Amino acid sequence: MEKTYYPKPDEIKNDWYIVDAYGQNLGRLASRIAKVLLGKHKPTFTPGVDTGDYVIVLNCGGVVVTGKKLDDKKYYHHTGYPGGIKEINLRDQLAKHPERVIKSAVKGMLPKTTQGRNLLKRMKVFSGSEHTHEAQNPVVLPEEL
Repeated sequence: MEKTYYPKPDEIKNDWYIVDAYGQNLGRLASRIAKVLLGKHKPTFTPGVDTGDYVIVLNCGGVVVTGKKLDDKKYYHHTGYPGGIKEINLRDQLAKHPERVIKSAVKGMLPKTTQGRNLLKRMKVFSGSEHTHEAQNPVVLPEEL
């Protein structure tokens, strides 16, 4: 009988990847990022064990969507006061806070658990082409991931 492989903490190596979101489809980009954050691209992937990598997303305001999503897709939040539901469409969200669009799309593809919330902290999103993680020596995320 074979035993299931369970990676030990000193065997887990977290890499840093960089992704340029300009001109990429929002959903396809978000699924690639979620896969890397979860660690599903690694042969040592084990559910329930954090084997994922860090991802830096640049130019998030340049993502592309198809159809009428720019006007029809809505983002909601509540202020906490009665009648305090607020909504904003994708076009306005990309203009005001483009990093929230990527963060929301990836968040929906991660587990709704403590592990999923911790994985989301490993994604660093920047609206421009500059980032503050040069010391980590990030490499460009390959297309096949």
